Amino acid sequence: MAPPQPPRGAVVGLGMMGRHHARILQSNPKMRFAGAVDPGGDRFGAVRDGALLYASVDELLSAPGGAPDFAVIAVPTEEHVPTARALAEAGVHVLVEKPLAATVEEARVVIDAVRAAGVHGAVGHVERCNPALRALRERVQDGQIGEVYLVATERVGPFPDRIRDVGVVKDLATHDLDLVRWLGGAPIERVAAQTQHRMGREHEDLVLVTGRLGNGRAFNAMVDWLTPTKVRRTRVLGEGGMLVADTLNADLYFYANAHVPTVGWPEAAARRGVAEGDMTRYALERREPLAVELEAFCALIAGEDGATGGVVSLDEGLETVAVAEAVLESARSGETCAL
Repeated sequence: MAPPQPPRGAVVGLGMMGRHHARILQSNPKMRFAGAVDPGGDRFGAVRDGALLYASVDELLSAPGGAPDFAVIAVPTEEHVPTARALAEAGVHVLVEKPLAATVEEARVVIDAVRAAGVHGAVGHVERCNPALRALRERVQDGQIGEVYLVATERVGPFPDRIRDVGVVKDLATHDLDLVRWLGGAPIERVAAQTQHRMGREHEDLVLVTGRLGNGRAFNAMVDWLTPTKVRRTRVLGEGGMLVADTLNADLYFYANAHVPTVGWPEAAARRGVAEGDMTRYALERREPLAVELEAFCALIAGEDGATGGVVSLDEGLETVAVAEAVLESARSGETCAL
C-alpha cells in the first residue's frame, strides 16, 4: 500500500508573509504546492510555475487540480473574514496569519465559518515557533528559574511600508500579547496601556503595556515603529534568575542569581536580594519558524497524535484580538481594563 501523499497547500496573498509561505510550500517535502492567489500578481517572483498563480480564490478552487487541502491566508487583516469563509465553505482547512481578524466580532465570524464547515483552523502566531522562545518556555516549565515574577517583551524598529490597515497594537503587539500568555502560563487578566501617534497616521505607532496574568504574574510589552534599529527581545524573570531570548538571532541566555552571604550581618542579609551570577548562552537547533509552523498545521490536518500542541487555536487567536482591543481602550480612556 502506497504511503499517503503530503497535503496540498495554497497561499492567498503574496506580500511580506505570503511569499515566504509560498517558498516553503514549494520546497518542503512534507507538503505540496497547490497554487497562490494574488490579484496584484507575483511581484516578488515567489511562484515558480506561473500556471499556479491565480487572480482570485474562486479561480484557485476551480483549478484543474481541485481545491487544495489547506490554505494560508496572508491577505490584509480586513480581508480575513471573506477569504476564510470562502475557503472553509469549500472544505479547505485554513491557517490565518495573525491577527485572526481586525475585531473580536470579525474573529468570531471566522471561527463560526470554520466550525460550520467542519474544517481545521489555526492562527499564524509564528513567534511560538522561534527556537529560542520554545527553549525558553521549556526551561520555565521545567522549573529552571523557579517562581516566575515577570514576562517582558521588547519589539521595536523602523516603520514597515507594507502596513496600511492597522496600528502597532494589532500588527506587532499581537505577537507579544500572545507570547506573554503562552510563556506566562495563564490568560491576560488586566492591562494598562499608553500609545503615541508620532508619524501622522490614523493609527498608533508606539504602545507601552503593563498588566497581570490570571495566575498573578506580571508582564510588560514595549512595541513601536519609531526606533531606528530593530530589537526583538523576550525575558522571563524568576526567583532563580532570568532567561532572555533574542528572537532575531534565535539566541537564548540564562543569567543566574548568585546569593551572596553576609556572614555575621543578619539585617543586611535580610535586605540583600540577589547578585550577578553566571551567564550561559545555550546551543540551540535552529529551524526556520515558518517551516515549523506549516509542518505543525499539516500534522494537525493529518490527525497525527499530539499535533494540536504545535498550533495556535482559533480560540487563542480570538483571545489575543480581545486583549489588543482592551489595550487600545485602556490607552484611550487612561484606565486599566479588565478582561
